[in-house]
Amino acid sequence: MRGFIIFEDFAFLYPEFAAEMGGWLKAGKMHYREDIIDGLEQAPAAFIGMLAGKNFGKCVIRVGSSK
Repeated sequence: MRGFIIFEDFAFLYPEFAAEMGGWLKAGKMHYREDIIDGLEQAPAAFIGMLAGKNFGKCVIRVGSSK
């Protein structure tokens, strides 16, 4: 068994990956999930919840207006 580091071993392929993945996202072929928490004051609880496995996908702390 051999492990690998994506950007150490395959960085030269990233531009091709980014172009293809961007197209798939725009076409709706790929989906992702985010757990969005509002307010920096909620960050400690969000971090503890993330460590306990209570989030799904990427955990994002929104600290400003989304307007």
